[in-house]
Amino acid sequence: MKQRKLLLFVSLSCLPFGQGRAIQHVKSIGPKNNAEIIYHIFERSFFDSNGDGHGDLNGIYQKLNYLQELGVTAILLTPLYESMYYHNYFATDFYKIDPRYGTMADYLRLIKELHRRHMKFYMDMETQYVASDNAWFRDSYKNPASKYSDYIFYADKANTKPVSIVAGLTDFTGYDGVTRKLIMVNLNNKEVQQFNYNLFKFWMDPNDDGKFDDGVDGFRLDHMMDNLDNANRLPHLFATFWNPLLTKLRTINPKIKIVAEQAEWDSFGIDNLTHGGVDRVFAFRLAFAIRNFNKKELMLVADSTFLQTPANKQQVVFIENHDMQRFADAVKGDPGKSRIGCVLNLLMGGVPSIYYGQELGMKGNKGNFGMTDGNDIPNRQAFEWYKSNEGPGMAYWYKNGPWWTKDNNDIPNDGISLEEEENDPKSLWNFYRKIISLRKNNPIITKGTYANLMNNNDQVFSFMRYNAQEKFIVVVNLSAEKQHIAVDVNAGNKTAITALIGNKPLVSGKKLRLTLNEFGVNVIKIEVH
Repeated sequence: MKQRKLLLFVSLSCLPFGQGRAIQHVKSIGPKNNAEIIYHIFERSFFDSNGDGHGDLNGIYQKLNYLQELGVTAILLTPLYESMYYHNYFATDFYKIDPRYGTMADYLRLIKELHRRHMKFYMDMETQYVASDNAWFRDSYKNPASKYSDYIFYADKANTKPVSIVAGLTDFTGYDGVTRKLIMVNLNNKEVQQFNYNLFKFWMDPNDDGKFDDGVDGFRLDHMMDNLDNANRLPHLFATFWNPLLTKLRTINPKIKIVAEQAEWDSFGIDNLTHGGVDRVFAFRLAFAIRNFNKKELMLVADSTFLQTPANKQQVVFIENHDMQRFADAVKGDPGKSRIGCVLNLLMGGVPSIYYGQELGMKGNKGNFGMTDGNDIPNRQAFEWYKSNEGPGMAYWYKNGPWWTKDNNDIPNDGISLEEEENDPKSLWNFYRKIISLRKNNPIITKGTYANLMNNNDQVFSFMRYNAQEKFIVVVNLSAEKQHIAVDVNAGNKTAITALIGNKPLVSGKKLRLTLNEFGVNVIKIEVH
């Protein structure tokens, strides 16, 4: 039988939304076509299961049906380990789970249930710094004879001056008003290297039975650098620390996935992929380009992001995270731009990541409250489950300062909540569900080669994913005005064009001619016989 080549042209300007439905039990099935879609959760703000105001592990467990209803297949949590800071970076104890989040038993129950549902779990790790509450510092401070003296860096022989970390920080004030010291860990120390191996190994297989049903599926490495903080104290870490560690971890579980948050956000992360030993990096440059709605920038950055990425490596494509202004806030709540952000987040390729509440259009931007980690709370506020600002599970742990009185973004009856959106067929939440479904049903998005497509309109961005059998083409109107466009597509002589969503394009030689509404995207399948 003669093989047919399949071309897909994606357009969503007239996307027909199905009615939202109440969350029901979702059967334990794997992601279709092995598509992976990550849901990034700031767990303290997600869902509070015990009424103490803090989101927790049992809260996530209770909302797994919601996550599968949305369509995501993996979760990435910000750090779980014990820390005196609300965000849990700068650990007190890397082996202990913050008691506000729950117990080890709660954690294991969540991991096993995720795996039963064929979902994955990624853990955030930052072991290159500790805070002054950590035992390494407490024992070695002003005590050169401590066995931990070489675990961390001091600027003097008396161990009274810890070396500063990134941006010259030596002290950092928490949102609770308490100031603590931040200390750089000596990753060249052999005991520290062994500690890291034991630590990562533990979270990969807590009961050490070799089955991994209770372990993580991968790690996010926060602030990964070859020369930590460019301070020349720890140069060549890719060769001396990261590659040896990750190689050993893969001998334990070859399926483990490592994603680096490259510290240089203006880079494409290629050095981390080629020399750092990681599987994935975050597509920061692409995230910033998407926010700018500039065709030329998008074409240049997308090309560099995807075509420079080595084979068998991946970019994590996102439009917001816990350190950034939320996307809906950046586009001033414009619903058309929010939908374009969704389309580019999910359909460009790589591994998409959705930050909790992004699917609702939650807003938030960094505050200006002085030298405090409270500045990031507006980006990390409670998931909006209800149309009012009250209800079971609301995680309002931050009611102690201006991030609540001046920068609280949870406004009752503003249209931004799951309760308001799930039954609205035109809501952003239902739009995300539709695009996620489209992503899952078209594995070419993950497996195909990326290419920009030329067109005749400066306000319209077009690209495709393709292989020898098919092409998946996306065209988006980046403007608030209707646009007419001709896209250069060689569909071949014998084609059957079916409009999946929107109007059928006109074929003129090697061009497809379309009219796109404001912030429109249109979808067509072209079969080549």
